Amino acid sequence: MSKQEKNIINYIVICINEFAKQCKITSKEAYLYLKNFKGIEFLKDNYEAEHTVGLDDAIDDLKQVCSNNGGDIK
Repeated sequence: MSKQEKNIINYIVICINEFAKQCKITSKEAYLYLKNFKGIEFLKDNYEAEHTVGLDDAIDDLKQVCSNNGGDIK
């Protein structure tokens, strides 16, 4: 596994945990929600841009992406 792949995985884990914290759900629930509503895919596809913004902004982006794909966590 390349260093870039490890960085992306670490970033996704951080985002999942922060999403869970902000939404007051478990990390497992956050992962499943983000997976089902394309948040994980968004983070993978947009890592280069997303990891340069603040974590709060990244979580706001995740909420919007998931909402656009049928999610209901605001």
